[in-house]
This record gives sequence, C-alpha cells and structure tokens, in this order.
Amino acid sequence: MKIHFWGVRGSIPTPVTPQQIQAKITAAIQRITPKDIESEDARERFISDLPLWLFGTAGGNTPCVELTGADGTEVILDAGSGIRCMGKSSALPKSKHYSLFFSHFHWDHIHGLPFFDPIYNQESVIDVYSAFEDAKEFLKTQMTYPFFPVSFESFTKNFTFHCVKPGHEFKVGGFTINVCEMSHPGSSFSYSFEENGKKFVYATDVELSSADLEDSPERIAVFKDADCIILDSQYTVEEAYRKSNWGHSAFCYAIDFAVRWNIKKLYLFHHEPTYNDKKLNSILLAARWYAEYIEHADLDVCLATENHEVEI
Repeated sequence: MKIHFWGVRGSIPTPVTPQQIQAKITAAIQRITPKDIESEDARERFISDLPLWLFGTAGGNTPCVELTGADGTEVILDAGSGIRCMGKSSALPKSKHYSLFFSHFHWDHIHGLPFFDPIYNQESVIDVYSAFEDAKEFLKTQMTYPFFPVSFESFTKNFTFHCVKPGHEFKVGGFTINVCEMSHPGSSFSYSFEENGKKFVYATDVELSSADLEDSPERIAVFKDADCIILDSQYTVEEAYRKSNWGHSAFCYAIDFAVRWNIKKLYLFHHEPTYNDKKLNSILLAARWYAEYIEHADLDVCLATENHEVEI
C-alpha cells in the first residue's frame, strides 16, 4: 500500500508567513562558504544539502491522507484543506471511485471537502465511512446559507454513507479494516488497514492516556503489531499539561504508545499551528532522542510532511 500526505497540520490551516520565509533565507545565507558558490554544481550541492526544515516546509494544510491499495483501491482519510491539493494534483482513479473515511467532524477535518474537484464530477463515486450516524447532515450543514455559496446537492449523486462500529471488521477493496474509539472532545475514531500482511493505522486527534496502553479487543485489532502509524503528536509535554482535555497528545506519549503496541514506524502528525518548521524539526529530534532514551531506537520516528509519500 502507498501513503501520500496532503495535509498534516492541526486545528487550522497555517500558511508560511513572510517573516518565516525571511528567517529561512537568512539562516541559509549564514551557512554559505566561498566553496559553496564557486560553481553551478557547488551551488546545487549546497541547496540539496540544506535540512528539510530550512529548504522546505512541513506544510500548512489540515489533515488529509491518501491511501492506495495494491489493487488500486483509493482511500482518503479526512477532508481537511489538504484534500483540495489532492484534487488539483492527482488524477482521478480509473474506477472514478473514492472511499472517504472521517475520523470525526471537527472543522479542520471537513472544511476542504467543498474544494475537492472530483466531488463535483457527476461520474465520481464516493463512499463515505464514519462512526457517526449523522455524518451526512454534518457535511450538509457546513454548505448551507450563509456559510457557503454552493449546496451539498451540487456534489455527485453517487454519494453513499456507511456507519461503521468498533469491534466490527469490514472490507473495502483489498483492505481489511478495524475501528477504535479514541479520547477526544465529541469522540474521534482511529482506523487500521491491512493488506497483503501489512498493517497501517491512521490515529489523528487523540489525547493519549494510560487507558490507551491497556488491552481491549478494539485496541488490539487496530494497533497491535502495525507496520506504520500516523499519530496525533501536536504538543510538547508542557503544552499537553496546560491543554488537558483539549484532545491532543505530546510527542513523547506517541512514542510510548507506538512502543507499547509494537509498531514499527511512527509519523508525528496533526502539527500545532503555532509551530514553525524549525520547532517541528526540534520536536522530531527530541522524539528520536526519547525513543533512544527508553531503549527503543529501533522505532522509526518521522515527521509527517506534505507531499511525502511512503510505501509499506
């Protein structure tokens, strides 16, 4: 299966500011030596050797992740502002069919849907999966007057809603899927997708606690022995203490969680909107150090960044 990140930021879209761009340029210039500008090749090497946080950006779009199965099954995980980029940048599947999964219906996970071009194509087929029986009404409401000029009825008529429940395994294409409810205001749900002996987990918007480390049929089915997890890690520990009950986790809690469930690869996700790229890079380094400190350096810790693609 192939995973593509279209939106990785939490809470609200966060464009890079002019001040942040200026700071990146200044920091890059300060690294230049005479050897770095003596030829075109030297300049290209200098640019390519700059760290990602300086040369690129984690991105400012809210959650949207594309999952493609070996048989071509197209799954979309949440419809934050990143789904607009997906609609502009990727081709319509040959089947013209998408399976759209919602973790929950807070604004940052749904507000990109009206800007997703394929959803207005009357040949598109959209199957929507969530654990909320009122999912259709939630999506329709954000497109009513005076909030949006285009109604929900403008979408493709091939639009079907499915309500899923924890403890009830089901299949979509070649994926076997399980669901687990998480601690978040109003509830949020995590999903596991298994295919050809590989297991991927999408677990955004969760305030992890000791209860999440305990065995339960749903947690075992979703998390145990996963090959890769995308996991909420919005805060530092200090911020997690200050924002108790806000529904998000500290990056070190994400490490503990991945270790507990024997997960091989962790993507830190749902980045705090006030954190710039330098801060996010420092969190990544601290997370990797913490994994080593608890003697689990074998856990592959990565930072979710827009347009990054990984295959498992």
